[in-house]
Amino acid sequence: MRKLLHDGWTLRAVGGPAPAEIAEAVVPATVPGCVHTDLLAADLIPDPYLDDNESALAWIGRTDWRYETTFEWDETEDYDFVELVCAGLDTIARVELNGTVVGETRNMHRTHRLDVSDVLRTGNNVLTVTFSAAVEHIERLRAENGELPHTNHHPYNLIRKMACNFGWDWGPDVVTAGIWRPIAVEGISHARLAEVRPLVEVRDGIGRVTTHIELARGGEQSEPLLVSVEVAGNQVEFAVDADEDDAVVGIGVEDPELWWPHGHGAQPLYPIAVRLRSVESGAELDVWESEIGFRTVVLDTGSDVEGTRFTFVINGKPVFVRGANWIPDDAFPHRVDATRYAARITQAKDAGVNLLRVWGGGIFESDDFYRICDREGMLTWQDFLFACAAYPEEEPLRGEVIAEAREAVARLSPHPSLVLWNGNNENNWGWHDWGWQERLGDRTWGWGYYTELLPEIVAELDPTRPYTASSPWSVTSEIHPNDPAHGSMHVWDVWNSRDYLAYRDYRPRFVAEFGYQGPPTSTTLRRAVHDEPLTPTSPGMAVHQKAADGDAKLTRGLDAHFGVPADFDDWCWATQLNQARAVSLGIDHFRALHPVCAGTVVWQLNDCWPVTSWAAIDGDGRKKPLWYALRRSYLDRLLTVQPRDGGLAVVAVNDTDQEWSTVLGSRRLSFDGTELIASVEPVVVPPRGSATVVLAEDLATPGSAGSELVVVDADTGQRAWWFYRPDKDLELPAAALRVEVEDVEGGHRVHVHAAALVRDVAILADRVAPDAEVDDMLVTLLPGESRTFLVRGTGQADPRRFAAPDVLRTANQLVAR
Repeated sequence: MRKLLHDGWTLRAVGGPAPAEIAEAVVPATVPGCVHTDLLAADLIPDPYLDDNESALAWIGRTDWRYETTFEWDETEDYDFVELVCAGLDTIARVELNGTVVGETRNMHRTHRLDVSDVLRTGNNVLTVTFSAAVEHIERLRAENGELPHTNHHPYNLIRKMACNFGWDWGPDVVTAGIWRPIAVEGISHARLAEVRPLVEVRDGIGRVTTHIELARGGEQSEPLLVSVEVAGNQVEFAVDADEDDAVVGIGVEDPELWWPHGHGAQPLYPIAVRLRSVESGAELDVWESEIGFRTVVLDTGSDVEGTRFTFVINGKPVFVRGANWIPDDAFPHRVDATRYAARITQAKDAGVNLLRVWGGGIFESDDFYRICDREGMLTWQDFLFACAAYPEEEPLRGEVIAEAREAVARLSPHPSLVLWNGNNENNWGWHDWGWQERLGDRTWGWGYYTELLPEIVAELDPTRPYTASSPWSVTSEIHPNDPAHGSMHVWDVWNSRDYLAYRDYRPRFVAEFGYQGPPTSTTLRRAVHDEPLTPTSPGMAVHQKAADGDAKLTRGLDAHFGVPADFDDWCWATQLNQARAVSLGIDHFRALHPVCAGTVVWQLNDCWPVTSWAAIDGDGRKKPLWYALRRSYLDRLLTVQPRDGGLAVVAVNDTDQEWSTVLGSRRLSFDGTELIASVEPVVVPPRGSATVVLAEDLATPGSAGSELVVVDADTGQRAWWFYRPDKDLELPAAALRVEVEDVEGGHRVHVHAAALVRDVAILADRVAPDAEVDDMLVTLLPGESRTFLVRGTGQADPRRFAAPDVLRTANQLVAR
C-alpha cells in the first residue's frame, strides 16, 4: 500500500538571515516543490528570474527551512514494516515523524527509505522535514577541510547537490531547499521488490532479458515467495526460498524487433512486468512494470591511422551522432513535468538531434525524460554527477556517491535510449590544465571515482553499456584527455579566445562540447529584463550574462563578422545570427570529416532561465535562430562548401540508408545574379557516407571577393553557399524585399520576394505575437527568388508587422552600404 504525502504542507524559516516579514510567516507549500517557488506563490518574494532579483534573494540559500504536514494513517492491515519513501530531499535534511527523528539525509540525488514502523500511529501523524542551509553547510566544510578546486563561486563539490544550483556560466545562483520529488508512506507485507534490473542482449536473432531482482523482507519470520517475470508474452515463475533475497531470471525472445535511434529505424518497445506474490496466501505483494527495447550498443574506441576512434555502434551499425547537451530545463527542476520534457525532446528531434547528453552538473532526470527518449528514438548519454571540480573521495561523500550511483544505474538500466555512462564533465581535463595539481598536493580529487569505483558499479549492475571516465576523454590516461586525435574532445578556445572560423583547424574524432553564445528571443528577454534604456551592458542584461567576460567575447565575434551595431535590436539580431553562423559552420566542418569524426554534441540544447547563453532553445522554450541553423546542419542529407588545399570543395553527406544519386550545379555569381562561371557534375553518395567534389580553380577563385559568391544546388533540392569574405567586407545591397501576407487557419503565410541578393532572411515571429513561431529561418535568396514562410500562433496580428524592419530581418540590414 502506497500513500502519497503531497497535501497539507506548510513552510517556514527556522534560522538564518530571512527578512522579518518572512521569518514570521507560515506559508502553504507545494510538494514536490522548493522554497523559492513556495515563497513566490505566496507573493513574499519577486520572481528570481527577473532583473536582479537573483542577488536580492541570495539569503534563501543561507536560511534553514522547515516543511510540515499532518496526515491520516488508518490502515487496518497488519504490515510487517512501513517505510517513509523520500524520492528527493534537497539536501541537508532532518526528517521527524511525530517528534521522533527517523532519518538525516545529505544527498539530493538519491532516494531515502526510512523505517517508520515503530513511530507511525493510527490517526493523525505529524511529519516534519527541516533543511539546513546548503550554502552555510558547504562553507563550513570548506573551512574545516580546506578548499578543493572548483569553478564558479561556491564550493558545490563538497555536497551531493545539483552543481548548477549554485550558479553556472549560463545559470542563476538560486540555492534551493525542499522536497523536490515525491514523498510517500508505504506499508509492506512480507516483502517488496527492492530493485529490478532487466538487462537486454541480442545475439544471433535471439533477444535475451536477464532480470536481476532484489527483495526487501520484513517481519521476524520469512517465507518462500513467488516471483513472476513477463516479457513480450513470455512468462517465467519461480520460488525464492525463505533465506534468499535476490534472484536472476533469463527469458529469451525469438526474433525481436530491434530498437533504433530515430533516422535509423523504428522504436518498438516491449512491456516487462515483475510480480511478487505470497506462497501461502497467493496475494500480490508488489509489482514493477516498465518497457524495454532490444538493441545492442558498442562504443568503438579502436586505433586507426588517424588516432583513436569514438564511434557509437548500434545493432552492429555505426551511427553518426548529431547531438546536443542537455542541462536541467529549469533552475527549479520540480517544475519540469512530462509535458515539458516531451516538448523539449520534440524540439530536439525536429532539429535533427539524435542524442542528448545529460550533463554532469545537473541531475539524473526523472523517468519521464528517459521514457520519452525511448519512444522518440533519442539516444541518451548519461554523465555521473561530477562537473568542473575536484571531489573528495573520503567519507562521508564517498558513501553518498556509491549509493547515488548504484541507484541511478539500476533505475535507468531498462531504457534502450541510454547508450553511455560517463564518469564526469571536464574534471580529468581540469587536473591536467587548470592548475589543480599544484593546489591539490596529495589530496584526492575524484580520479578513483572515475577510473575504479564508477566503472566497477557499471560493470556489476549494467554491463550491457559502455563506460567512459570523463568528457573529454582520450580513452587512456597516457594521452592528454582533450587530444583531438583520440576519443572525445571539447572545443572551447573557439568562443573563449578564437574566432569561429578556427573550428576548421580541428580534425577531431568526436566533439562532445562546442558552442557559441547569443541572447534569447526578444519576448523572453524583455519579460526578464526591464532596464531603461535596455542596452547590451545595462544592469539587468549584465545579470543575465553569466559567462566570464561574455559581453567582450560577443563583441569580439561581432567585430570580426559584422561590426558592432549601435542599436540594441540590431545588436540582438546580430549576436543571434553570429551564434547560428558559428555553430552551423562547426557542424558542417565536422560532418564533412566523416568518418574520421563520428559525432558532434552541441553545447547546448536548452536553458534553465532567461539568459544570454549557448542554447538553441531559450529559457521560455522559444527557438532562437540557432535552432533553425542546427536543423539545417543536422539534415539527413547535407550539402556544404568547404575550403580544401587552397581551393574549395563541395561535400555531400548522406546520413540515410539509401544511396544518394544527384547532380550538382555549381555557379560563381556576382551579387546582382550574373552567372560568371558554372559547372555540372553527377555525384553518387553511398549510404551513411559522403562524397567530395573539388571545384575547378576558375569556379572557386573570385574575380571580386567582396561582390561574388558560390552557390551549389543539388537536383534533389539541397543547396550550399560560399561567401569569400566576412559580411562586413561584402558589398551586400540593401535588402530589397516585397512582402505579401495572407491569413490562414491558425496564423499567416508570409510570401517574401527578393529583388536583390538577401542573406539570412528571418521572421522574428515572437515580435508579432508572443506565442508565434515561424516554420523556417535564415534563408538566403538570390535576386528574383522567393520564399513562403508559415507563421503559427499570430492570432489577429496586424499583417503589416511582418514587413517591419525589427521583424523581417536579414544580414544585409547589418552591413549594407
